[in-house]
Amino acid sequence: MTTEQAPGSGAAPGRPGSDLGRRAALRRQQLGLTREEVAARAAASPGYVQYVEEHPAEPDIGFLLRLAHALDTTVADLTGGTADLPEGFGKAAAHPEVLALGPAECRELLSTHGIGRVAVTINDAPAVFPVNYTVVDDVIAYRTHADSGPAAAAGHEAALEVDHIDDAFSQGWSVLAVGPAEVVTGFYASRKFEEQAYTAPWVGGGRYQWIALRPTRLSGRRIRVPGAPAAPTGSTDADA
Repeated sequence: MTTEQAPGSGAAPGRPGSDLGRRAALRRQQLGLTREEVAARAAASPGYVQYVEEHPAEPDIGFLLRLAHALDTTVADLTGGTADLPEGFGKAAAHPEVLALGPAECRELLSTHGIGRVAVTINDAPAVFPVNYTVVDDVIAYRTHADSGPAAAAGHEAALEVDHIDDAFSQGWSVLAVGPAEVVTGFYASRKFEEQAYTAPWVGGGRYQWIALRPTRLSGRRIRVPGAPAAPTGSTDADA
């Protein structure tokens, strides 16, 4: 167990005091982990994890590496070093393993993320749109404007693809869900998705129409590099 201590600070408790704290707290919430669980994975005390989330902390590189591993991400992502960098420029690793993912693994990975790309057909031509999505039971749902491109999926078979990339280790995963899409009708059905949504649409208001995709086919693959840090149990690796 690490000996990091949380020094005193005048920052308001319960609120991230830095970009690092904000990113760490958000990632932990996305994975559905408690601070105690993250602390156990990172070999730290829960109090120090709380301090990092809520104050302008400057932890050493050793703790940052352990925290990134515990949160299934990279130090660069936690510190904002990749905020404006395109993914996929990392050098290919030696002797990578390509593993097929089963339906249960695909569902688990889908539930840990909130942004994907939906593929639809518009005017007899394929189109792909990024969407904020949530998973409730076995349904993938996203909000959009009734006349937007993503709304064209309703009444047709559509595909939604989600991936996670770790340029530092040139490894990752990708999941593809294919199935019929439909407009969500009814107050209670819409409210269920609203309550479990990670966030409102990033592009702003006016997008109140929920589109539900019920996967009939789930497939995916994982690129894993021997010797690279493995993802903690119950969370994800990264993709290419």
